[in-house]
Amino acid sequence: MKAIVKPAARLSGDIQALSSKNYTTRYLLVGALSEGTSTIWYPAHSEDSDAMRRCIRDLGAEWTEDEEKLVISGFGNRPRDVKELNVGNAGAVLRFLMGIASLCPEVTFVNAYPESLGKRPHHDLIDSLRQMGVEVDDNGGRLPITLRGGQPRGGKLTVSGSVSSQFLSALLFTAPLLQEDSEIEVLHDLKSKIIVGQTLEVLEQAGIHIEASSDLMHYRIPGNQRYKAQEYVVQGDYPGSAAILAAAAVVPSDVRVHRLSETSRQGEREVVDVLKAMGVPLTHKDGIVHVQGTGRLQAGEFDGDGFTDGVLAMVAASVFAEGTSRFYNVENLRYKECDRISDFVRELRKAGVNAEERQSEIIIHGSPDGVEGGVEIDAHYDHRVIMALTIVGLRSRKGLVIRDAQHVAKSYPGFFQHLLALGADLTFVEE
Repeated sequence: MKAIVKPAARLSGDIQALSSKNYTTRYLLVGALSEGTSTIWYPAHSEDSDAMRRCIRDLGAEWTEDEEKLVISGFGNRPRDVKELNVGNAGAVLRFLMGIASLCPEVTFVNAYPESLGKRPHHDLIDSLRQMGVEVDDNGGRLPITLRGGQPRGGKLTVSGSVSSQFLSALLFTAPLLQEDSEIEVLHDLKSKIIVGQTLEVLEQAGIHIEASSDLMHYRIPGNQRYKAQEYVVQGDYPGSAAILAAAAVVPSDVRVHRLSETSRQGEREVVDVLKAMGVPLTHKDGIVHVQGTGRLQAGEFDGDGFTDGVLAMVAASVFAEGTSRFYNVENLRYKECDRISDFVRELRKAGVNAEERQSEIIIHGSPDGVEGGVEIDAHYDHRVIMALTIVGLRSRKGLVIRDAQHVAKSYPGFFQHLLALGADLTFVEE
């Protein structure tokens, strides 16, 4: 599907933030790992969370769902002996479940998206699984990947955190179920520490005891633990909302986004501070972010490691700022659904943006008068790229055509509908 994005004169209205994808996938997993019945209120629906729903059912969980809640009966530490799992294009789901699937005798994760997830490396987690006694046919670290486990062991484990925190989270979900106690040492650096904090928060809610060092680089995890059946409430999603807030920032607007807690542990909550630093008129009170955009922004320099999934939306906002903006410490963006530095910068340039890249930086020389647009650009099958390019299109003189725009559903199926409700001029053409 192609999305045709035309310049927006004004955006206004109220929307409810979608539910958090990150928390939904984690709550679904800990619900599946419990031996009782858990209730998850307001779970997200996206390609990622639906992939987790599908895979935990294949592994033996049973669940029912209505408009407000999902009720799940878990399989505990005894997943079903399943031969194949298809996580679609969901990297986090793949990595979390590679840990859990090590409890199965043999399972193959299939390669359903060879041009996206199929290109992403998973060596760091594979190395850790081998330390646990799991045999892995790894296809050069990429899908398809076959695990032969059944009785993985704990003990002293290491994992690199320099590419993604998801490898560490996979071990944190799995290690409590092993017979032995475990000690995990994170090697090199650890990206997205705030997201690891979300994993630890959910594990604590599920009754799991983990001792973590203050720098999140060392962990002591008792074995033979059991996940407790609980009730969980999914909070509003900052990563997706970042794109709506950025859209409201770059054009005249009066937009309120509800269900965004001021005390959320989501790192992307930082996008509110980033927009304030850019001079965007906004308030954040009682779970509502209220943007009264003027279209005037000031450039700045921002460490993006803490708000990884909000970086591209903030980069898109900075396209229209006065001055040069720099987003640094973001190398992990290169290892997502696409290379979110090189691929994104290339598409920005097509739209008329003066953009540069470094290995771990995106630099934008702002265009306060807007950019030309009037071109067709490639979304690279990446939901964050689609949302960010849409923001640019809203302030372009000739609009933009975004190919493969349907992949926004990976995290935010209602993104375009929300923009339409706020007054954006969007049309869609089936390819």
